[in-house]
Amino acid sequence: MRREREERLLAACLLSAAGGFTDVYSYLFRGGVFANAVTGNLVILGLRLASGDVTGALHGACAVLAYGAGVVSANAIHARYAHVRRLGWHQVVLWIEAALLTVVVCLPGGPGDFAVAAVISFVCALQVQTFRRVRGLPFASTMCTGNLRSGADALYLWMSRADANGLSKARHYALVIVCFVSGVVLGALLLKGLGARAFALVPATLVAVSLLVHRRPAAWLRWLRRRERTGRLPEGPFPKIEPKEIFRQIFR
Repeated sequence: MRREREERLLAACLLSAAGGFTDVYSYLFRGGVFANAVTGNLVILGLRLASGDVTGALHGACAVLAYGAGVVSANAIHARYAHVRRLGWHQVVLWIEAALLTVVVCLPGGPGDFAVAAVISFVCALQVQTFRRVRGLPFASTMCTGNLRSGADALYLWMSRADANGLSKARHYALVIVCFVSGVVLGALLLKGLGARAFALVPATLVAVSLLVHRRPAAWLRWLRRRERTGRLPEGPFPKIEPKEIFRQIFR
C-alpha cells in the first residue's frame, strides 16, 4: 500500500528539527516557557503558584490552554479539508503554522510575550496533532519522550527476535530524536549569533515541508520521487525548475 506523503521520513525529520528550534526560541525569548511541552509548562505553572506569582501562573496557563485549542483546531481542519482532492489538510495546517510564526517573528519582545508564547503553543499543537506517523510508525514531531519510548521498545523487540524489523524502526526513531536535538543546537547557536529574527528559519522550513507533502507535486519533485522508488535515474532529462511553477503547484 502506498505510504501517505505526510509520513515521509524527511518531512518528519524537518518537522522535528523545527520543533527543537521552536522550543529554544520560546524558552529564551518568549517568557521562559516550553512551547512543545505541556507537562513542563504545568510544572512551571505550579512553581509560580507556589512562589505566589499568580500573574506568572496565569501566563503559563495561557500556553497550556492554547495547546488544547490547537488540538481542537487541527481536528476541525481535518474534518473540513480531509476529502478535498487538490488540497491536503496537512498543507492547510502547515500554511497556518507558517503564517502565525511569521507574525511571531515580527513581534517585538516585551510584556506581551506570554500571549506570543500561547500562539507558539497553539502552532505546536496543530503540528503534533496533524503529523502523527512516520513510515507507518506513531511519532511526535515536537517532543521526544514518546519517540524514545517507542524506539527503545522496538529495539528490545528486535533483540528478543520478536520483530525482525525492530532495528529499522528503532533507527527511524533515533533519527527523529537526533533531528530534534540538532534543531535545539542550531537554534541556540543562531539565536545567540543573529538574535530573535533567526527564528524566521522555522516558518521557512514549514513551507518546505508543505512541498514534500503536496498531493500534486511539481514535475521536478515527481522526478526525484521516481528515482527514490526505483533506485535509478528516470528516463529523460531532469525537469527544469521554475519558481513560478513551484508557486503554482502549491496554490493551485
